[in-house]
Amino acid sequence: MNFDENPHRRYNPLTESWVLVSPHRAKRPWQGQVEKLANDERPAHDPDCYLCAGNTRANGEVNPNYEQVYVFDNDFAALLKDTPDEKYEDGELFLAKTEKGVGRVICFSPAHNLTVPEMSEEGIRAVVDAWVAEYNALGAKDFINYVQIFENKGFVMGCSNPHPHGQIWAQSGIPDEPLKKQNAQAKYWVKHNRSLLADYLEKELEKKERVLFENEHFVALVPFWAVWPFEAMLIPKRKMARISEMTSEERDALANAYKRLTVKYDNLFETSFPYSAGIHQAPTDGLPHEEWHWHFVFYPPLLRSATVKKFMVGYEMLANPQRDISAEKSAAILRDLSEVHYKSI
Repeated sequence: MNFDENPHRRYNPLTESWVLVSPHRAKRPWQGQVEKLANDERPAHDPDCYLCAGNTRANGEVNPNYEQVYVFDNDFAALLKDTPDEKYEDGELFLAKTEKGVGRVICFSPAHNLTVPEMSEEGIRAVVDAWVAEYNALGAKDFINYVQIFENKGFVMGCSNPHPHGQIWAQSGIPDEPLKKQNAQAKYWVKHNRSLLADYLEKELEKKERVLFENEHFVALVPFWAVWPFEAMLIPKRKMARISEMTSEERDALANAYKRLTVKYDNLFETSFPYSAGIHQAPTDGLPHEEWHWHFVFYPPLLRSATVKKFMVGYEMLANPQRDISAEKSAAILRDLSEVHYKSI
């Protein structure tokens, strides 16, 4: 099959879903929306930023003069820990129930003008350590069964503050996307007594078509079933259900891979590359979850330039996810990019 010429569908075994790939459409002239780039010059400390060290947040609390990573309860959390347990049922068609949870914010650095690709690996390692600590602490609460760690970078991805930060939403229910992946991995584990992602990774390392780079403990690749134009994954080589199982060396390797991938993203269009990224891992419901192999996913929207974005509209909303560039072509483009940030050259 000619993946770079013919329309085709690809199967995602992690979510048991399909994506339509239409590579010939990437050849069409662009007559859609074009935007000017926003000025991204920022000071190291912004007195009006509610995430900067020493500043006052909207609820009146004052941030400490933190020097590395700072974690606090989200002042406008989507989930609340004191929500009463209630259900609503009106036959089979009208169902609702309350959801308890905790929202946390992680400031990656006190430097307002940095992003992950501009941080040191040591600084990113501190973020990884904070993720593990929060996963363990939040997961230990009796009403928390899933801990979702994520980062939104860029205003186009809904990031309301450019200060380098991420979020954690921990809740009593298991959200749909990780639940899909849990169910698919469980089926594969029962059938083969092996990790779905371990087998997938073995094949990807043989083919080398979609692998971007690897270090001692992680592989960065564009998944075969990618939906977003330059979607990528960081997959640990050793099967682990949770980030808390990482050794110190593996935490260093994750920080290295996180930086290298995001530098490539910035270098692609020489802009601060927007994305939503998050870690999918085992629930914190007290079960062993041998089926799980945790991984880090990156969903960036840019397609042709720093100003041309891919949106899920029309067919994508009504029928099926669709993309105009093959995963192999995306991987080749990203793989060839420098790992030295364009601002440093």
